[in-house]
Amino acid sequence: MEAERDPRALTRRSMLFAAGAASLATVLRPGITLAQANDPLPSWNDGAAKRAIIDLVVATTTHGSPNFVAEGERIATFDQDGTTWVEHDPVYSEVLFSLDRVVELAHEHPEWKTSEPFDAVIGGNKSAIASFAKAQWEKIIVATHTGVSVSDFNSAVKAWITSAKDRRWQRPYTDLIYLPMLEAMSYLRANGYRTYIVTGGTQAFVRAYAEKAYGIPPQDIIGTAVGTQFNGANGRMTLAPKLVLNNNFSGKAEDIYLFTGRAPKIAFGNTEGDAAMLEYTQAGGGASAMLLVLHDDAAREFAYGPAEGLPDSKIGAFSQALYDKAKASGWQLISMKDDWKRIFSWQ
Repeated sequence: MEAERDPRALTRRSMLFAAGAASLATVLRPGITLAQANDPLPSWNDGAAKRAIIDLVVATTTHGSPNFVAEGERIATFDQDGTTWVEHDPVYSEVLFSLDRVVELAHEHPEWKTSEPFDAVIGGNKSAIASFAKAQWEKIIVATHTGVSVSDFNSAVKAWITSAKDRRWQRPYTDLIYLPMLEAMSYLRANGYRTYIVTGGTQAFVRAYAEKAYGIPPQDIIGTAVGTQFNGANGRMTLAPKLVLNNNFSGKAEDIYLFTGRAPKIAFGNTEGDAAMLEYTQAGGGASAMLLVLHDDAAREFAYGPAEGLPDSKIGAFSQALYDKAKASGWQLISMKDDWKRIFSWQ
């Protein structure tokens, strides 16, 4: 979550401060507190990933740098599932919300008890749910994400995200946001960057909790989106069963431009679905940083790939082809095991 800017935050003028018995002269950029000056990313181990973030910030925010970027043009994008929070439980959080929502709404739809795929969800048939095809998931998404006002859907998500617990740690899902990513967001914002969540999940779902969880307002959430329909009689906006944005693969790059009109200077992802976003960032010119999270810490989180011999996964797969592409393209890999001192704030 974004920390409030310290009213005593340092100005553009260099300041001197004492460290122990010695006098240390330190030049601090705007928005950086004394604590951050020593280590703006305390949950990151020293290494190439941490340096890539800090070096990008220094290069783009230092006046006189050949890679200086004006504050209004500083864009940072973050994929969500598997990049900023846990995606294995054993499936995406939004999928679990959708299944719980079917059960919650079942009393309003008695016909669901005898129709696919709703009967399996209401009956808790896990084997049937695990074999759902795309068409069946689409029915569930339409039933749980549309035909309701924007405000009512927002309230439903907030209620669920507050009460639902993950299966492994038995904690609210917002407790499963990665602390190092929260620090990266805060550090970037302190240096004039505007941070965006760019997710394959639905925009309406993430908008319900992102400001509280990440310090990112609803207007800076770019996600898969259904249509909307305005009712002039009551002034209400309703979510409609029409796909407007498919925010994955090339859609991520396209939608970033649609929302911002600019290529990011730094982008974070974890799957092939994020590759186009990183490619768009790299092609933007000037200094840039492209980072991919590799889940290789089974003890503190999960380990899956199948890159570099890690276990294969249907959820958030990080292929060997993506790993090789990252290496060849100069993208930075973030090893959960090696690059993060802490993964969650409560560890």
